[in-house]
Amino acid sequence: MNMTNLTILVVEDEEAIREMLVLALEQAGLTVVAVASAEQALQTLAETMTDLLLLDWMLPGISGIELARRLKNDAGYKEMPIILLTARGEEEDKIRGLEIGADDYVTKPFSPKELIARIKAVMRRSGKLSESGLLNVGDLTLDAEQHRLMIAGQTLEVSPTEFRLMQFFMTNPDKVYSRTHLLDQVWGRSVYIEERTVDVHIRRLRKILSAYGREELIQTVRGFGYRFSIAG
Repeated sequence: MNMTNLTILVVEDEEAIREMLVLALEQAGLTVVAVASAEQALQTLAETMTDLLLLDWMLPGISGIELARRLKNDAGYKEMPIILLTARGEEEDKIRGLEIGADDYVTKPFSPKELIARIKAVMRRSGKLSESGLLNVGDLTLDAEQHRLMIAGQTLEVSPTEFRLMQFFMTNPDKVYSRTHLLDQVWGRSVYIEERTVDVHIRRLRKILSAYGREELIQTVRGFGYRFSIAG
């Protein structure tokens, strides 16, 4: 399983543990951003596309459990997988972490091998990672490693932005997303772009897909935004 093109945000206040995590994750092929506090994490999330949050329970200021709770209650982040890291091993603490929406829980001390396995499992469940590294929706295939988008084996000529937009749609099918949400998820929250930019890229993608009779994959939901669906 290939995990390149996935970005992990590590939030850990102990420098030695933070450095160990960065090393282990980078050796597994992941892109890693590491910060020491919840406040720094919020700033990073606003500026960087993040696929998974690796979050220490005990942080100075805003605690890890509180940050996880806030993110899971935020429409812009609630779908982002979160794994909690903690020295707490009591059953009630594990339950509390999962109840606020965390996707998994790793108790310190842990081996890098165990952590990578947990990350792979969470990413598979979230739909962001497949065994082959490919996303398949009907006869549409997206190869994140090769940066290729294909229909029935034919490669489509798309821009990097259009590729990211299709990757987001294919990872999150049959859900309606506003233009603002698409801007946040595909372009990033720190980039100030007009909402009509989304419409421009949607039109381009539909034109490309129309050559294969697949323009209906991207549907307009009047008054709200767009949905990607093979259901029609």
